[in-house]
Amino acid sequence: MSESPDVLIVGGGLIGLAIAWRASALGLRVTVADPHPGEGASWAAAGMLAPVSEAHFGEEALTRLHLASAEAYPAFIEELEAETGAGCGYRRCGALVVGFDADDMRVLDDLAQLQRRLGLAFDRLSGRACRELEPMLAPAVSGGLHVPGDHQVDNRRLVRALIAAVERRATLLRRRVAGVVIASGRVEGVTLDDGSSLAAPAVVLAAGCWSRDLAGLPSHLLPPVRPVKGQILRLQGPVEPPLFGGTIRWLTQGSPGYVVPRASGEIVVGATAEERGFDTEVTVGGVLQLLRDAYQVVPGITEAVLAESRAGLRPGSPDNAPLIGVTEVDGLVIATGHHRNGVLLTPITARAVAALLATGEADPAVAGFAPGRFRVPVTTT
Repeated sequence: MSESPDVLIVGGGLIGLAIAWRASALGLRVTVADPHPGEGASWAAAGMLAPVSEAHFGEEALTRLHLASAEAYPAFIEELEAETGAGCGYRRCGALVVGFDADDMRVLDDLAQLQRRLGLAFDRLSGRACRELEPMLAPAVSGGLHVPGDHQVDNRRLVRALIAAVERRATLLRRRVAGVVIASGRVEGVTLDDGSSLAAPAVVLAAGCWSRDLAGLPSHLLPPVRPVKGQILRLQGPVEPPLFGGTIRWLTQGSPGYVVPRASGEIVVGATAEERGFDTEVTVGGVLQLLRDAYQVVPGITEAVLAESRAGLRPGSPDNAPLIGVTEVDGLVIATGHHRNGVLLTPITARAVAALLATGEADPAVAGFAPGRFRVPVTTT
């Protein structure tokens, strides 16, 4: 094996890159291995930071993790921008969640009830008040929730900034990892796609939905992640005046969606959620659904230019929560399964995993999201 780093990170999306940046800042020698860093789910995402409007019944612990990571975002961005000189498009613009018919409004009432119980800040608005906040909304919008604490970041600018930071502090190896080398219950390194090997006493699996495709791992340690396809569009609208000021989310006859405006006039429209394996084809039906729903909410969006259509693969887990922490193999750490909130959870995941690698101490904030929670205990009779 060649000269070894202290940590080898498998996967160069936002999670893997941010862990590398944080771990190298703690004095560790880090290598990130990914043939196309930042070009998977991280590039396809919309960049919403939505701990409040993403709250769901039965996921209260996950909501607390979302809130903690959202709180860490301003300092995370400030430090990254200061180090790299690259802006990340972080905006404290709030979000508006709207509905149309009575069924939509009942869902929003349930969401408001949950948010109130969790002590989250929001304002319940009439349809008229929604249009006063966002004048381009359709007249048929009957009401909504204004969430001032939901923000956004330009995920593509964030990817570029993290790549720059990693290239300054660590090693970015544009190669695919084929397998993990384990001997006597501990990690020894990885094998690469050309058959060569790279030694490392610690390996972090942060390859999204591909994290379970590595050779050499015992079957019971493969993270239970699956690809959840999301088709997403990018439009170019006017810079001044913009079509709308903040993120708009909606329910239209039970179908959720969102538009995320950038300061550049770009508008991200998303996103479908499809269980179709590793399919990344953009379909007519997916594009039609997104544009139809966006038009119903903001009719003026037809004036924008369709700039890009894309499909990404979110790493879903059985309980929609991430897997973050050590495994029974010494030196093997998992950081995947962030599903629809990988961008939001980047700061807290990076902080927790980097500290774990540097000190061996687990961050209490991620204690409930250990990879071993899905293991079925073995019973004897």
